[in-house]
Amino acid sequence: MAQQQLGFESMPTRLIKVTPARLATWTDCPRRYRMTYLDRPTPPRGGAWAHSTLGASVHNALRAFFDLPPERRTPEEAAALVRGCWKSEGFAGLEQSAEYRERAQGWVADYVEGLDPGLEPVGLERWVAAPVGTIIAEGRVDRIDERDGELVIVDYKTGRHGLSTDEVRSSQALAMYATAARRTLRRECHTVELHHLPTGEVWQWEHTEATLERHVRRAEETAADLQLAKDTLDAGGDPEILFEARPGRRCAWCDFRRSCPEGQQASAELEPWALLG
Repeated sequence: MAQQQLGFESMPTRLIKVTPARLATWTDCPRRYRMTYLDRPTPPRGGAWAHSTLGASVHNALRAFFDLPPERRTPEEAAALVRGCWKSEGFAGLEQSAEYRERAQGWVADYVEGLDPGLEPVGLERWVAAPVGTIIAEGRVDRIDERDGELVIVDYKTGRHGLSTDEVRSSQALAMYATAARRTLRRECHTVELHHLPTGEVWQWEHTEATLERHVRRAEETAADLQLAKDTLDAGGDPEILFEARPGRRCAWCDFRRSCPEGQQASAELEPWALLG
């Protein structure tokens, strides 16, 4: 009765801000989610991973490539940008780092050779965000193109494993980017792509309104779960119960492995370069 008198029943539902990374971290392991986003101070992280260093170097080089004037967008310039963006964190040593730098230069040079030098993306490393349902979907997109009047989401991949149509179709991250991009940039967006640099393969999926809606509903459900856990924690709940560990093979490369006994027991520790192709 008091809430009705105060008008609380008409107050809008609080929207939950989520990124694909937050949702994936919660789904993989609630304890890692807590350590990553909630614990303060943040528990100590492990060192750099070579595969992550490689991926970041390639992404940065491709970002810089599109800042060049069209006449300079050549494979040679692209390879030079990889050299300029390269870091060696996580590699076994300078020799291994140089080997993978050469590989990455070849990947990027071959990739840009197949692009139109005059291509002008709508967005590069573009942050997009939009309220949808009970969440605010947001994230940073590697590249947004425009084709035939519609936006296309492009995500670069440098992992050692090839991709598939199922991966692009089922990617919640790509669907959320498409949903947020269409509202941020006020243009239609249904097509999403994964570009695998090591093989040069491009995997594409064209979403319908129904398939995008299904991804949003799934994101809403996950967001509600993680928000409930956080609210209960803030009210004095037990963090070990609310944010349980989910031991598995991912524990081998978890940044918080040193702070998680269950993770240490679940798998052997990997060398920082073990996930390179």
